[in-house]
Amino acid sequence: MTLQTEATAAPASGLTGTAPYSAMLGRVRYEGAYPTLERADEAIRSVLAALGRQLVGDERVDLAACLPIEAALVLTAQIPAVTPLTGWEFVKDLAQHSGSTPATARWNVGAVLAAVAQLAGPELIDRIISRLPSGYALLFGKAELHQPHYRSGTA
Repeated sequence: MTLQTEATAAPASGLTGTAPYSAMLGRVRYEGAYPTLERADEAIRSVLAALGRQLVGDERVDLAACLPIEAALVLTAQIPAVTPLTGWEFVKDLAQHSGSTPATARWNVGAVLAAVAQLAGPELIDRIISRLPSGYALLFGKAELHQPHYRSGTA
């Protein structure tokens, strides 16, 4: 499939629900400042494949239902990993699989997961983050707050 290149411009409206793949592609291209649609498509496919190896259960199914069919197929074609990766390990693994640097992989993750978060909505993203090891909130553009652990006993 050959993708047409077009001028980089912000998509006219936000992504919602089952947006067409072209809308997701345009949003990722804008978020990642990619020079071509082909480059944005590569980022989407590599990040969603990596995310597909981390998600299981209802969150995986629910996220796939929010994505355009082309993106959902990439996500669900992956066999989930036995041991889930932390957010940083996820980025390093993506860099290794894609032959890029961790910095480039982190950039791609940010661009793609920003569009995914828009499609999925805050409730589903919060559920996904709660099921994954630490570090994913930042990848989805959210603060990762930890509850303080107080020592029991007297001060």
